[in-house]
This record gives sequence, C-alpha cells and structure tokens, in this order.
Amino acid sequence: MLRTPDGVRIDAAHLPGDGDLGIVLAHGFTGTWRSPANRRIAAAFARHAGVIAFDFRGHGRSSGLSTVGDLEVLDLDAAVRHARAHYARVATVGFSMGAAVAIRHAALNRGVDAVVSVSGPARWYYRGTRPMRTVHWAIERRSGRLAARLAKRTRIKVGTWDPIPLAPHEAAPLVSPAPLLIVHGDSDAFFPLEHAEQLHACANEPKELWVEPGFGHAENAASAHLIRRIEEWIFARTKSPQASST
Repeated sequence: MLRTPDGVRIDAAHLPGDGDLGIVLAHGFTGTWRSPANRRIAAAFARHAGVIAFDFRGHGRSSGLSTVGDLEVLDLDAAVRHARAHYARVATVGFSMGAAVAIRHAALNRGVDAVVSVSGPARWYYRGTRPMRTVHWAIERRSGRLAARLAKRTRIKVGTWDPIPLAPHEAAPLVSPAPLLIVHGDSDAFFPLEHAEQLHACANEPKELWVEPGFGHAENAASAHLIRRIEEWIFARTKSPQASST
C-alpha cells in the first residue's frame, strides 16, 4: 500500500527484479492492476525487470475518488518513488488514461528514464467516438457515475476540473530529455490515430511513434508480441545492462 502526498491510499503490487530497471504500469480509466490483462502484462515485464503495478485513486482497492487524469499524477509519482528506492532506472508505461498521466508526470515531476504511452489521448474532452461519449456519460452524469461504481468499482469525483490540467499534447514536449515512445493502433475505437500523431508532433526528441496495424485499445488489446517489443525498447533506451538479454 502506497500513500500520496494528499493522503490517498494506493493499492499496489511489486514484482521484484534482479536487475537495475523498474517498470511502473499505469492502467486505463475504470481499470485495475488486478485485471487479467494487466496481470499478464506485469508478468511479462517481470521476466526481465522489476514491476510496480497499482490502482489509481478511486479505482479497485485504492481510496479516494477518480479525477480522470488530473490528481492521478500524484498516484503515479508515489509508485515511481517506490520504484526509485529499489531500482537505478525507472520507466513508466501508461495505457489510455494512464498514458496521459505518464506523459504529464514526466513533464511535471521528471524522475523517470523513459516513458511509454499506449493508446493515449492528445487532448481533453474528446467526444468524437461512441466509446468516448459513453466515458463522458459515466463521468458527467449521476447515473453514469453510479454505473461505473457498480460495474467497474470506479468512484468518480463530482464536478469539473479547476484549473484544467496541462493537456497531454502540451506536456509532451516537456518529457525530453527522457525518451518517449508513443504506441497507437489503427483500429483504436476510443481515440483515432490523429491523437498519437499530435502527441508525436508536439514532443521533442528523443521520441518514436509506432502505429500498430489491427491494434485496438490499451491493455486488453495489447499482444504478447507488442509487450515484448515495448520491453526491448525500454531496455535499449535506458541503456540497462540487461538489454542484450531480451
């Protein structure tokens, strides 16, 4: 159990690694590190690195209320600080909402050696797809918040952001000098490819954009092959001695 500076208890798991690299996983909205998809990804990374997986505030067994990407930066920072106590190098891998948080965290807090954004949005308030209109219903309507609580164990804070947090595309150029990998599928039903392209265009070097054919959205769609390629990228960009073994 981790604790944020504003007193939120964060449910987390640490899969220890023998090397000097720790990977912190940040799940998507209404997700949890305990889901089969996230457990599978954590186990895959844990073959060659230490892994810290956690539930954002308002999700799963963590306390507090979800702010849908704003104060979640504090949650990720608590996990990164825990990773720093055990590993010389730390990378963050975020999915969907977690991708936006990972980019904002690297921009605002620094302290990571590499960032991977998978299926992340470039800007806030996007409603251009049916799944995202459903997400906004869950956030903005009382009936939607109740449905999210009952069906997904996600407790959402009532009200709007004040102030509006730095948008991912605004934060992207501030991630440098840490390398940034942006991964997006051409079959993403939530955020079209233009989001990834905007993030990549705004980011400074070092940066990479992978457009994955047939890849859908976030954790549930990520194949074992994609996760292995992400792991190899992290080892190479953080110059971990174990990079040659992956």
